[in-house]
Amino acid sequence: MECLSSPYVSGRVADRIGIGKGITGTVMSGIGRMGGRNVVIARSFSSERRGALSHADGVRLAESADLARRLRIPFVFIAASSGADVLNGVAALHGWGNAAAAMARCSGIVPVLMAVTGPVVSGPALLLGLSDLVVMNTEAVAFVSGPQMVAEFTGVEVGLHDLGGVTAHARSSGVCAVEANDVEGALARLLEYLPANTDEVPPPFPVLDPEDRSTPELRDLIPERKAATYDVRDVARIVVDDGEFLELWPRWAGQIVTGFCRIGGLSVGIVANQPRILAGTLDIAASQKAARFVRLCDSFNLPIFSLVDTPGFLPGKDLEWRGMIRHGAELAFAYAQATVPRVCLILRKAFGGAYIVMDSRGIGNDVCLAWPAAEIAVMGASGAVQILHRGIDQGERAERESDYEEAFLNPWPASERGLVDQVIDPADTRAVLAAVLRQLSTKREMVVGRKHDAGPQ
Repeated sequence: MECLSSPYVSGRVADRIGIGKGITGTVMSGIGRMGGRNVVIARSFSSERRGALSHADGVRLAESADLARRLRIPFVFIAASSGADVLNGVAALHGWGNAAAAMARCSGIVPVLMAVTGPVVSGPALLLGLSDLVVMNTEAVAFVSGPQMVAEFTGVEVGLHDLGGVTAHARSSGVCAVEANDVEGALARLLEYLPANTDEVPPPFPVLDPEDRSTPELRDLIPERKAATYDVRDVARIVVDDGEFLELWPRWAGQIVTGFCRIGGLSVGIVANQPRILAGTLDIAASQKAARFVRLCDSFNLPIFSLVDTPGFLPGKDLEWRGMIRHGAELAFAYAQATVPRVCLILRKAFGGAYIVMDSRGIGNDVCLAWPAAEIAVMGASGAVQILHRGIDQGERAERESDYEEAFLNPWPASERGLVDQVIDPADTRAVLAAVLRQLSTKREMVVGRKHDAGPQ
């Protein structure tokens, strides 16, 4: 990363955000290069007052975020802060409030990325939740209420890293999208897949991988035994350019896989059910993870490629009480609102409501593809026969299940109704997908004017 003076920044603004001069406080900011493009970069230094944010620091962060929005370039904040400066009083709180408001104004206009290289605690930790993507290294710690307060209010003793370390946020909270010791390298790699702002498309990337490359290995990837599993990331790596797939939130809600890739040199977002974990069923965390990623891709003009293999939503009393209805709807809402090109490929199982929310034709995808072994139905054979033919003996049950599978557990009924556009040979997957994405690259939708949506959260 290099800092530089920009011809687009006036001397007065350059002075205010700290380009080319010494800065007091714990935050420095300026315009620099990262991921091959100009970005506004702010950095808090824990070496001074453990990175406590004063009112001036908060204002500097706000001005930096606003500058990024005006210049239509990404905003990057590399943070290590002990929270609002106690000695600065309520003014410090007001300062980071200014920063939060400015970052919120950037949302959906320019990419907002944060990296955590040390403690980020108390109110300023909420800035992580306002970012599009968060990178953490092994030294990172983030929480709103620290171990002492947790022990005082709950009686539970917990360590710093157990409460808010990188493992906690990568596995449990979903705050951390990427774990990396080289946070600047990770930020640069993320930016390579994103445009500078919402009015641009991600820059194309030159590749030597032919768009029409055959993928015969996909024919044997899914096991014949229906209960057997496979790694859906293998499907993604075989299809995408040069096998490069940058997975986001890999340890959170593992039954759904999200990440960036390129197909024919174009940036694409992948959302995929993962049969290896909970059979690819959707629960609250998986729905939140997928919905968040779909909104990110839609904000910054990345086509969305959905790989579907799910038997449904994960059942459970606790899940229902915690809001499975709201969060399942959150995923459906994110897909239904997305205006970018959307391609859905059904690999194996696509049952019930989970089939619908994974970008089905009913939700509004542009192209729906299926492999010949795809099963698109309300439910599997066992459950259907149990409902339709109660009280029959075991032998007759097996016969009925076989009849149901032959009649319904295939892609042809959906294809006949126009719900699947094409049933393709797995060996043609990359070639068909690349051609479809090229055809959809000119897609534009008129967005209905409104203040904002009021979707499920």
